[in-house]
Amino acid sequence: MFIHWGPISQKGTEIGWSRGAQVPTEIYDNLYKSFNPVHFDANRWMEIAKSSGFRYVVPTAKHHDGFCLWPTHYSPYNISATPFGRDIMGEIAEAARNHGITMCSYYSILDWHSNDYGTGSPGGQTTKGNPNMARHMQLVRNQLTELIDRYKLHMIWFDGQWEKPYTREDSIGLNEYLRSKYPSLILNDRIESNGLSPSDPHGDYKTPEQQVGSYDISHPWETCMTLGDQWAYRPHDHYKSLDRVLEILIQTVTGDGNLLLNVGPTPEGDIAPEQLSLLDGLGAWLKKYGKSIYKTRGGPYVNGTWGGTTRRGKSIYFHILQWKNGQIILPPLPARILRVRALQPSTRIIVDSTSEHLILKRGTTEVTNPTTVEVMIDKDSWNLGIIR
Repeated sequence: MFIHWGPISQKGTEIGWSRGAQVPTEIYDNLYKSFNPVHFDANRWMEIAKSSGFRYVVPTAKHHDGFCLWPTHYSPYNISATPFGRDIMGEIAEAARNHGITMCSYYSILDWHSNDYGTGSPGGQTTKGNPNMARHMQLVRNQLTELIDRYKLHMIWFDGQWEKPYTREDSIGLNEYLRSKYPSLILNDRIESNGLSPSDPHGDYKTPEQQVGSYDISHPWETCMTLGDQWAYRPHDHYKSLDRVLEILIQTVTGDGNLLLNVGPTPEGDIAPEQLSLLDGLGAWLKKYGKSIYKTRGGPYVNGTWGGTTRRGKSIYFHILQWKNGQIILPPLPARILRVRALQPSTRIIVDSTSEHLILKRGTTEVTNPTTVEVMIDKDSWNLGIIR
């Protein structure tokens, strides 16, 4: 669960990017004075996360606007200066642990609010008079150490690495600092600046945004995606259908990726009804068919518009999104099939397996999409490699 939230939720515009654009900078920077999300309940949020099937949570501790959702010692521009005053990151961390959800955090390297960072709003298009990048990077290290130690974080989801004030040397230094201090900490690829050489330290996984990544079992990756059009809360946003959310999940996991699905809470601290409805639907589907998702890897078949496969042990799970004339024709499966069953109880599947092809046919007229079919084989599915 990705959570984009902060004082800008009061305006309903995008976090960070609307500073100096849709919302004048002076107004944006003073929104914290009226930020009082009296309905915020971290335990309720994590109950929702748990029932929706999420296994880890990534709140935006600090976005590009520089506002901090925790009472940091290193900047006065933080949650303790709001009428609300409570430690949002701390409450989420405690609730996450209580519900068995892994606590992680988003953190933006750039900071358009800070005088030490060289560029400013809107969108990094302005420059500042006397920036001090060395001092800014020390702040970054101090705040990250504070976050990781205080909230026992397992992963940092970096962002804002693309602007020129952040150099190759900054990237190498930050990466080496975190690797030496926190050897088990997971870092995404957005810790990397442009121009790194192959011998420089890199992030642990790739982060395709607002699109499903390509099939890749060699390099870990995670698609991040919004439920609507915007990351932060927007009234009357255009939300995806549940069918589309399930399609995104299936195309991600069959491609061997993780899905980081975003919610944008309201100014009061609620998760909007439209978002809750989608999360409820996602959770209900995962309760029925989660065995075909959790602790699996993508493949052996490369996924496509028809759907894709996940695998674990001697089971291959076919996730069929589109039937063509009631069947799916694939390259042959280099294993002996022991058993076939649809996880949807009302669906019957007929299999035709030869040295030339594997065909899955619908044995019933009415089927539920996506259709999930478990195929048990006589060998470890991982040893089948990739089938194109």
